[in-house]
Amino acid sequence: MATTTIDAALVQKMFLAGAKNLESKKEWINDLNVFPVPDGDTGTNMTLTIMSAAKEVSAIANPTMESLSKAISTGSLRGARGNSGVILSQLLRGFTKEISHVSEITVETLAVATQRATETAYKAVMKPKEGTILTVAKGVSDKAAEVAGNVTDLEEALSVIIDYAEEVLAKTPEMLPVLKEAGVVDSGGQGLVVVLRGMLDALTGKVTDFTITEPNAEFKSGSSMPGKGAAIEDVDIKFGYCTEFIIMLEKSFDEKTEADFKAFLSSIGDSIVCVNLDDIVKVHVHTNHPGQAFEKGLEYGQLTKMKVDNMREEHNQKVVAQSEMQSAIAADAMKKHEQEKKEQESKKDFGFVTIAAGEGIAEIFKGLGVDEVIQGGQTMNPSTEDILNAAEKINADTIFVLPNNGNIILASNQAASIIEDKKIVVIPTKTIPQGITAMINFEMTRSAEENEMAMLDSLSTVQSGELTYAVRDTSIDGKEIKKDNYLGLGDKGLAAVGTDMNTTLIDMLDTFVNDDSELISVYYGQDIKEDDANELVSQIEEKFDGVDVELQYGGQPVYYYIVSVE
Repeated sequence: MATTTIDAALVQKMFLAGAKNLESKKEWINDLNVFPVPDGDTGTNMTLTIMSAAKEVSAIANPTMESLSKAISTGSLRGARGNSGVILSQLLRGFTKEISHVSEITVETLAVATQRATETAYKAVMKPKEGTILTVAKGVSDKAAEVAGNVTDLEEALSVIIDYAEEVLAKTPEMLPVLKEAGVVDSGGQGLVVVLRGMLDALTGKVTDFTITEPNAEFKSGSSMPGKGAAIEDVDIKFGYCTEFIIMLEKSFDEKTEADFKAFLSSIGDSIVCVNLDDIVKVHVHTNHPGQAFEKGLEYGQLTKMKVDNMREEHNQKVVAQSEMQSAIAADAMKKHEQEKKEQESKKDFGFVTIAAGEGIAEIFKGLGVDEVIQGGQTMNPSTEDILNAAEKINADTIFVLPNNGNIILASNQAASIIEDKKIVVIPTKTIPQGITAMINFEMTRSAEENEMAMLDSLSTVQSGELTYAVRDTSIDGKEIKKDNYLGLGDKGLAAVGTDMNTTLIDMLDTFVNDDSELISVYYGQDIKEDDANELVSQIEEKFDGVDVELQYGGQPVYYYIVSVE
């Protein structure tokens, strides 16, 4: 029997099935990374992006097209990570804008919605490149428009559309020579096809399990490396229940309403976080009366993702000695005093958020005046929401964001487009050295516009390189690469390949250094001993006589060394 329409309940299942299919194949998609380095992350980024939306979607008990569209759009936009994740979020945003006003999806609706999805995604990318996920998305919308006039059965239509998407995907190596040389198709395009296959499986009844489990990927601002445990303070818990929920807004939630809501939360608890994003409000409060918080939230719309934790039970303070308790209370009082002091500080003209992996790198940025360092970079691209949250912590109207990675720029731009009460200026730094150089060239006496221009101009004065290793055999830029070879990656691609770490790094530097070079900076990673780093510096000084060499601890994962030449 033909399926001519899809209602909201089935759309919910199809979306969740698409997300689960992507999650199950994320490592395979990661392995399609062009560069054979241990940081292929397209599958991970796309999975975390769609799962951010899937969590919202799965929580809707009685879905409508409007409620699903809000959950898919806002969830994916806030959770978007990496360029592939941002583009996926824009595809979903465009698609849901079109279906939010209908009660059922037909083949004709599908054609119009996929066309809008493609247009929205292309507009989000400053310089769209063919042979990528965008090309596959365009293939989807083109085929959908073609079949709309001839087919009414959605199962048949979607099957034809996906088959064509795979044909387009197979041609991506012909559009991008770097894909052809590496012997892979575009990883983002593959991810999109995987999502569509999962959706079709739900439509045909092949998949019946739509349970969503949350991926473990949190990136917090600060200087500690992920994985290092934080000490748990023993404190007197005044308000025993950690209460969290999301309001799906149905009424206006302007600044006055938000202030009144926060005042109410303050009257029943503390540790309040209230973030207004598009059509939802995220709420966190410590209180002794979670029900009162829920009841107040219901005045503004439906609630989802409601969660209550008994902090007293979790903290297990039954046998805490009196002296320890007094110490904890004093620590809590000091913490509150410092927080009040911070809140009373006058607003700054400018604030700074940067993304960096490695405690040494983080400390360097903080020494240059950066307020919030988000732990991230290769293999762990922070989400749009991570960047928004870091910006919200800073008491300044203008926030400069330094992504320090080409795969984080789109998420930073997306944060700039979403934030309402501040202005985010994204300096499109693609490497750690570029971010450091940009900060050095910032001057407090200049205006935001003048500083933006100066920081942008400074990026061309530094060349960056990173040393890592190959995870598979391949060929790039005419260079044969064997598994476990050392790879020197420069701003313009692969700069050196070798079997000896120091020799490979020096070969890479040789492509950077010229008669005008004055300084080489070397940042050694978490897997390098300081003595070995000093030995490398000696070899660099011997090779490039007359150029100053500086060595600093970076502590970064994945890359043995990060270097710059100025």
